Amino acid sequence: MPADRAPSARFDGLQATDLCDVVDLVRDPEVLDQRGWWAVVGTFEGALTGYRFARVEPALPLLADPWVGPGELDWRTSVGEDEYRAGVTAIRSHIAAGDVYQVNLCRMLSAPLPVGADPSALASRLAVGNPAPHQGLLDLGNEWIVTASPELFLSRDGDVVRSAPIKGTAPDRDHFADKDFPENIMITDLVRNDLGRIARPGSVVVTELLARQQHPGLAHLVSTVRAEIAPGHGWGDVLAATFPPGSVSGAPKIRALQVISELESAPRGPYCGTIGYVDADRRRARLAVGIRTFFTRSSLDGTRRLFFGTGAGITWPSDPAAEWAETELKAARLVRLASR
Repeated sequence: MPADRAPSARFDGLQATDLCDVVDLVRDPEVLDQRGWWAVVGTFEGALTGYRFARVEPALPLLADPWVGPGELDWRTSVGEDEYRAGVTAIRSHIAAGDVYQVNLCRMLSAPLPVGADPSALASRLAVGNPAPHQGLLDLGNEWIVTASPELFLSRDGDVVRSAPIKGTAPDRDHFADKDFPENIMITDLVRNDLGRIARPGSVVVTELLARQQHPGLAHLVSTVRAEIAPGHGWGDVLAATFPPGSVSGAPKIRALQVISELESAPRGPYCGTIGYVDADRRRARLAVGIRTFFTRSSLDGTRRLFFGTGAGITWPSDPAAEWAETELKAARLVRLASR
């Protein structure tokens, strides 16, 4: 770990330092119900890790040298256009057979990471060039995650939890495709059912349906589901019922995850997982869906790469060319900002 960069996290206007504990939350999720402020990272494949920081205070402005990223032509995709379009066709065959109703099909982009690249500089650049409601940073030194996520996976205030799935993407708020609206309703119903597993009976309510939200360079359809956690359920139950997020898996979720494992050759990692924080002392949490998110990985030879995922929700009306174009739209602005 670089000597001048101690581990830190920034979420929801807070800055955390003095890392004092790292816990496998799959094995010990109850720590999130006990004490402390935890940065939380979940991979789409199911790993969940908590990082407890001893010092949490209001975040100061990010100070960093200019971002030095990969060249814009250095990015490589795990799946090319022909293969991605074939995946869309395969999912439509599953839908025709009655296996699934919707599947999120993704691909991973990666590029060599220049030596000395500072995640704070990338976070600062994204905050200016692509402001998002759930921006965040977890810096562990050699490995780090920077997110500009627009999507809320779970928030918690006391016993009240909310989730705001995104389904439907368009260049602007007036040009959604006809398929976007039923797809959003389908995933909202999935999220409602997930939360219903741990909620007080009758407390699960859709408070907003098909809201049109404008974001830099594109627009989304967003719905919001609210629920009250029933007595006796802790974070282990909540995460078991809801993770991975339904908006980036599909419906029904278990079968959709099987189809994803058949079609996607590259692991998603934190992309389509979750990143955010849980404050056990104040019974408060903000966990984003890990989209519009950059993260690093180191190879055995010591080289490092920067990763970014992009994808689209596939339903029966999906056109393979249009779905590929949606993955390009979602990636273009962010990859440009992260490049030299």
